[in-house]
Amino acid sequence: MSTNKRVFDTNVQVVKYNVLKEVIRRAYEGGLEDAYYEIPKVICPGPKPQIRCCIYKERTIIQDRIKLAMGGDRNNPNPVEVIDIACDECPAEGVMVTPACRGCMVHACQDVCPKGAISIVNHHAVVDKEKCIECGKCSKACPYSAIIMQHRPCMVSCKVKAISIDENKKAKIDNNKCISCGACVYKCPFGAITDKSYVLDIIDMLKGSENNTKYKVYAVIAPAIVSQCRFGRPTQVVTAIQKLGFHQVVEAALGADITLYNEALEWKEKGLMTTSCCPSYVAFIEKNFPELTQYISHSVSPMILTAQMIKKSDPTAKCIFIGPCASKKFEFKLEKTGGAIDCVMSFEELQAFLDARGIDTTECEDTVLDNASFYGRIFAKSGGIVQGLIDVAKDLNVEGLRPIVMSGIDECRANLMKLKFGKATENFFEGMACEGGCLNGPLCITHSPRNIVDVDKYGNEAKEKTVYNSVKLYEMTTKE
Repeated sequence: MSTNKRVFDTNVQVVKYNVLKEVIRRAYEGGLEDAYYEIPKVICPGPKPQIRCCIYKERTIIQDRIKLAMGGDRNNPNPVEVIDIACDECPAEGVMVTPACRGCMVHACQDVCPKGAISIVNHHAVVDKEKCIECGKCSKACPYSAIIMQHRPCMVSCKVKAISIDENKKAKIDNNKCISCGACVYKCPFGAITDKSYVLDIIDMLKGSENNTKYKVYAVIAPAIVSQCRFGRPTQVVTAIQKLGFHQVVEAALGADITLYNEALEWKEKGLMTTSCCPSYVAFIEKNFPELTQYISHSVSPMILTAQMIKKSDPTAKCIFIGPCASKKFEFKLEKTGGAIDCVMSFEELQAFLDARGIDTTECEDTVLDNASFYGRIFAKSGGIVQGLIDVAKDLNVEGLRPIVMSGIDECRANLMKLKFGKATENFFEGMACEGGCLNGPLCITHSPRNIVDVDKYGNEAKEKTVYNSVKLYEMTTKE
């Protein structure tokens, strides 16, 4: 199927897809050693540039995208990186002095500037753009609010203020603040911030299995995938994934069922708890509310639990998670996960993988999955955890649950502040970094209001309607 038939939210995603597809194709067919030279010419044939000032700059940027598609900086634990050469198109006039400036005697803006970038000319503040680092201190200090900040999209999207602008006007990420949520990846209009890919590692695992004879490779798919199947039915996508060389496809929603049951039992014991399924949310607490880490559930994420279950029955198995999250590319390497997940692939990468291998989902037969309950499948949307927890609480005859759903970092921050200062009336906190939940993850192919409809429909198709009925099939509960 041709690229132009693909549905993406932005042209940035299209370029990303084209690079990934070419890298994957060459990894199988040969010619990867010439990728840096040849792929830029395929994607940017010229002679006229498509977006940038010249074709040579466009090709140089593509070369940097290829590096990220091939793993990026392996010494950087953050799955999100900045392409410096691509980060030069945002307005340099981040700090602007409006006519409201009165040229007052205080000169607070001038005094507070750490770089001496502000001078007073003809009773009016003037900003030296060569010196200005866009810290915003002058804007806050002005008594007339005459100085405004024209924030870059990446900075606006970053709710933890991990992105700043360096002396060369390039975006830089502070790993000490970053929670790897990937919001900046989706919001950067030029794709200058993107996630690194591990598709070559996945290809090596698939090839190394020798058609699943030396070891078996399992795909663990996030339930949000049903909202991304714009070509073919979800059941056809399962078959398509198997055609890539995977031994079996398993729903991460099964791990969600186990998570729900474990968290219900844990909450029953603690009486006050917050969720642990979203690694970006957990990182947000650890970096911004360390005093609240005691309330984080001890349960690992559904992704990890599903892989643990697989490896319990098949210790030599390799497990690849397929989902919408940039932070999963960070989580799977954490020591506490015990190596349950061997690699992570995004929905964007999956689409490129299928097309590079010439697999048309519309021509695939249906493979029905029935690993999880209704509640495990709706885990993908904001509020899904609470709905499932209420179901388990009824099953356990547990009373007193007062949950709150926090969608997005801003809501998480506001409610965690209440918890920190003893003002919260709730005793169970569901937190997700992405507004709306995983179905709006930054590495989704599309972000649409219909995504929640698709997830709800998928949930209703589950054979098991309760969490307990799902987990007992796999002997994952000790309930009598």
